[in-house]
Amino acid sequence: MKFVDEYRNIETVKKIAEQIKSVVTKKWTIMEICGGQTHSIMKYRLQDFLPEKITLVHGPGCPVCVTSLDIIDKAHFIARQENVIMASFGDMLRVPGSETDLLKIKAEGGDVRIVYSPLDAVNIAEENPDKKVVFFAVGFETTAPANALSVIEAKRRHVKNFSILSSHVMVPPAMHAILSSEKNKIDGFLAAGHVCTVMGYEEYIPIAEQYKTPIVVTGFEPVDILKGILSCVKQLENEEYFVENQYKRIVRKEGNIPAKTSMFEIFEISDKTWRGIGEIPKSGLKINDIYKDFDAERLFHLEKIQKEEPTVCIAGEIMQGLKKPFECPAFGKECKPDNPLGSPMVSSEGACSAYYRYTKLVSKVERL
Repeated sequence: MKFVDEYRNIETVKKIAEQIKSVVTKKWTIMEICGGQTHSIMKYRLQDFLPEKITLVHGPGCPVCVTSLDIIDKAHFIARQENVIMASFGDMLRVPGSETDLLKIKAEGGDVRIVYSPLDAVNIAEENPDKKVVFFAVGFETTAPANALSVIEAKRRHVKNFSILSSHVMVPPAMHAILSSEKNKIDGFLAAGHVCTVMGYEEYIPIAEQYKTPIVVTGFEPVDILKGILSCVKQLENEEYFVENQYKRIVRKEGNIPAKTSMFEIFEISDKTWRGIGEIPKSGLKINDIYKDFDAERLFHLEKIQKEEPTVCIAGEIMQGLKKPFECPAFGKECKPDNPLGSPMVSSEGACSAYYRYTKLVSKVERL
């Protein structure tokens, strides 16, 4: 494929892998923060190209996976109300709440619709003025601008029956939480290229300096990821700790200023609970008071719901890089894609899903 093949070229991959082997002298643990990178690593068996001294672990970079149980239960409560249309991207329909999921609510008669853009939900609201239309707005900084624009557009078009249930989280506070933990074992980070496309990487600079941890912004193809690992290892071996942009074809230091402007017109920073991890200060985005009429939590008068995760599920430890999916006693047994206990087994970006898919079907994996 044009503009893609060069980033999957096997000879280039081998060359970078040899460079990594020639540089590394110590054991290093590197976390890829993004679930998309995790799937590429598993799909293309990139760990096989690396020396044994390099360990890759998977971070909390799957937005579906970290969406808190109380928010999911709130979505389920809303979806069961009369005269309500719940709109969502497809990956949220099978994420388990404490009792059910949106797909089962749809099967029971709830009006749950898959959309491909938040603007689709605005259109549905405009076409159904007698219904309350709620868009389940989930994601990192990547999707926040588009969700913010849906609110701006609804206000411009005077669509008063549209609202969003916001579950937006931000990457830098999660990195602070991981690095400040007593259990931390991360030596370096591969930062998510698409998040940095929106936000830039200025926020990462003080993190690298404070924790003496290299942070390398990378893309999602094999060459991108291996270049990111090489840059990270070089810094670690030289005892250097700074932010490096290995995704220059997309990412700029300042990010996408118009996107950030739209995002912060609608949202303000708040504390946020991450599923399986707990509350991380100033890690979320909530709708500000100016746009409160588009905030589904306020419109439906939802109070915080306290539910406990299944005790057998170790999703929180997996998303903090403390354990691998196969170390979970339920992995591939009680917990499978058709019967998930935790969201990392459901999402297309979840680590458990990646391990299950690419280890079960290893002979069929698309190789380089």
